[in-house]
Amino acid sequence: MFLGGADPVRWCMHGAEPVKTEWHDVVARQHHTNTGIRPVQTYREHPHGLFVAREFVAHPRIRHWQAHLLPALNVVVCRYDFHGPREHDYYIDIATITRLGARWRVRDHYLDILIHEGIAAEIVDTGELLAAHAAGFIDTPELHGAVEAAHRVLSELARSHYSVSSWLAGQGMALEWLPLPESVTA
Repeated sequence: MFLGGADPVRWCMHGAEPVKTEWHDVVARQHHTNTGIRPVQTYREHPHGLFVAREFVAHPRIRHWQAHLLPALNVVVCRYDFHGPREHDYYIDIATITRLGARWRVRDHYLDILIHEGIAAEIVDTGELLAAHAAGFIDTPELHGAVEAAHRVLSELARSHYSVSSWLAGQGMALEWLPLPESVTA
């Protein structure tokens, strides 16, 4: 097993995944992903970026998703509500986020950080990043930027005792989250 995710050799053998680019259309209230277009219940712009919340319809593990797109930090901070036991408290995507009028583009950089609030955090999907680079889906400056962003966030989380709110407060940010929607409460 390769540290930080799947073995890059295995990924190259089975074909690296192209960069995932998502769009958030605030006016149309739509989240465009690689698997389709989903309706969004909440979009809210704030000084640090964009908040989004939507249900995951017919997903086997996830009921609801909330996220803050934070362009200055190159991250999407996510909270998932699961059908079963909580797998993690927060999930951070390393990404380039660009606002283009009423649309926001998120270019995922493969690396993710799983946070168990107050306990630990870990970088995952390193193998996917390396395989994508080897396949030419991302260039060397993007690879370096993703690694630097992930390690910066991980180091800052460690200094904040793995508290996402403390880490963000250190960045001058206080984010708000919605309570669990009534339609997905257990």
